[in-house]
Amino acid sequence: MMLKHLIIGMLCIAALYMFIPSLITRFIGLRVIRKGTLKKQVALTFDDGPHPYYTPKLLDILQQYQVKATFFVLGSQAEQYPELIRRIDQDGHQIGIHNYCHTSNWLMLPSTIRREHLDRSADIIESITGIRPCYYRPPWGLINLFDFLRYKEYRIALWSLMGGDWSSRYCQTQLKSKLLDGITDGSVVLLHDSGETMGADRHAPYYMLQALDEVLCQLQPKNLHFIRLDQMS
Repeated sequence: MMLKHLIIGMLCIAALYMFIPSLITRFIGLRVIRKGTLKKQVALTFDDGPHPYYTPKLLDILQQYQVKATFFVLGSQAEQYPELIRRIDQDGHQIGIHNYCHTSNWLMLPSTIRREHLDRSADIIESITGIRPCYYRPPWGLINLFDFLRYKEYRIALWSLMGGDWSSRYCQTQLKSKLLDGITDGSVVLLHDSGETMGADRHAPYYMLQALDEVLCQLQPKNLHFIRLDQMS
């Protein structure tokens, strides 16, 4: 009987710490950014970079179409490729945090997340650009209870349209159609400029860039405004 109560207690703690916060943010949008409210505004966001090969090519495409975007970078990647962080900033894009490495917030203590991921990554980015990031996207969008307490310091950003671009096959066959059909007023689009994280195909960004180039070309007549998340209403 004691074992049963212990298991029930542990499940309740897990639900309170992990599952309930993630469900609330994903389906209700409490204290997170998921979608804009104004017509013709779209926010492209890119996770897991910067990548030494794909990120420069992505920046060239965004520059070609005069698109501004938001990059949720890993602190470890920013530390390794500071010149790319400088270019992202100099090109007028927004830089946010995606943890120091791609580890789920469900698997870490709140103090570890803050010290080893948020503050560490923010310090690295600020040392490169002179600007301290204040937007945050947890890996896989998984929120824990204590992430809500960081709301005033870091604005948590999720998405309204997930590209699914971690698969090369999906990028080649379906990504273009999904973006063209799914992008609408206020969309916050999740894409990736690196395929080095767990579960991703390292070659997928190559095909994502091809699809994105075609999508931005076809969307030009719609006069959409591709903006940074901090510019979205």
